[in-house]
Amino acid sequence: MTHLRRLYAGHDPARAVSIADLRAMAMARLPGFVAEYLEGGAEDERTLAANRASFAARRFAPRVLTGALPASGITLFDQSVALPLVVAPTGFNGLYWPQGDVALARAAAGAGVPFTQSTVSNAAIEDVATAGANHWFQLYAFRDRGASAALLARARAAGAQVLVVTVDAQLYGNREWNRRLYRGENTLRWRALLDGALHPGWMARVWRRGMPGFANLYPFLPAGQTGLLPSARWVKAAIDPALDWSAVAWARAHWDGPLVVKGIGHPDDAGRALAEGADGVVLSNHGGRQLDGAVSALDLVAPVRDRLGGGFTLLVDGGVRRGVDIATARALGADAVLAGRAVLYGLAAAGQAGAARALAILAEEYALAQGLIAGGSLWPLQDNFRDPSVSLVK
Repeated sequence: MTHLRRLYAGHDPARAVSIADLRAMAMARLPGFVAEYLEGGAEDERTLAANRASFAARRFAPRVLTGALPASGITLFDQSVALPLVVAPTGFNGLYWPQGDVALARAAAGAGVPFTQSTVSNAAIEDVATAGANHWFQLYAFRDRGASAALLARARAAGAQVLVVTVDAQLYGNREWNRRLYRGENTLRWRALLDGALHPGWMARVWRRGMPGFANLYPFLPAGQTGLLPSARWVKAAIDPALDWSAVAWARAHWDGPLVVKGIGHPDDAGRALAEGADGVVLSNHGGRQLDGAVSALDLVAPVRDRLGGGFTLLVDGGVRRGVDIATARALGADAVLAGRAVLYGLAAAGQAGAARALAILAEEYALAQGLIAGGSLWPLQDNFRDPSVSLVK
């Protein structure tokens, strides 16, 4: 019977029953150099693998005959969300689907969850803001604080509700598999270009429209350098490599709404972020794309919550592929997860409809996991700050 076990890799997102199906659809549609950018991690990809392994290592001891089913929705920064999930900030989304950022924002709005727009999105802040009901904005700390201030002013004027400051990308991770596809900086090798020709659907939908640029950065780019690859080089040079805590203090002084620091990989730094005025943190290793050998962010959740207690928003990303992963993060003490690749697989497979299907799958799986866990606990039983709907058994 094993020959019948094949992931769906066609074109109809409604037929996808898991994130793995959407991934198979995306990999069939994307040329190799785009798929590699989506999939790859740093160096030997140990951290990339550890993110998933950390979820896989957890087990629940479910309870039975408990009666009522718990609700899936929560409140984040005074906003009701339908699922403990935020769509993570990701760049180059126009490589997967035209106006990919707008498609993601619309899918997130339809699912009742926030969408975090990246500084290096391919759509303008204003265009994304009109597409999504709960718009978060992610900021990179540039050497030129004037550029950062201008971006914050635009995000505020557009109605962004939460600012997410990324602090773990001051240096660019060594993504070797991606580098092997290029000759020189950001110039594709011929074999990568030829592979693109073998994916006519992607070529017709994306390539022939012209490679998308970083719309939010056009005011700062040199004349004639607004294309995708030249602007990517500008971003790499513009980010401050000597980033320190003054960047968080600066952001706090320039943003009067909820502020989240993303890229925390140590409990002490979580505490420092809160001391600098952050309202929450995202425990993250940047999807395994920066330091290979970094601890899984999920493994930090319980220590950070134990050390710092309640009173702040604790988010975690890296490796979320199932609804039970959301339940695991919540049981360890996280308020919600950020999902990047899981939703991008849907976008790359079928645009807005695919992204919406990814979020629907995660919501359905999370509701099922909650019902089956039914107030049970992670095994082995342990004291920690966990989802209030999950009882502690001693």
